[in-house]
Amino acid sequence: MGVLLCFTPIDPIKALYWSAVINGVISVSIMVVIMLLASRREVMGPFAISMKIRILGWAGTGVMDIAMLSMFWFLGK
Repeated sequence: MGVLLCFTPIDPIKALYWSAVINGVISVSIMVVIMLLASRREVMGPFAISMKIRILGWAGTGVMDIAMLSMFWFLGK
């Protein structure tokens, strides 16, 4: 795939930039699903995350969400 990309008119730097943007946008929803599943004893059994890890996980998810929303806000200006 990398060799074929050299023969297309796609700018590799722009492709890397947009793949990082898409990754950042998608990662928020993935983190929400992971937090919901990791918190449930029915799913994780004895390996369900503790309250401390749950708080840290939701804080990290919130930071990612704020970063994503601010990116869209600054791109809109």
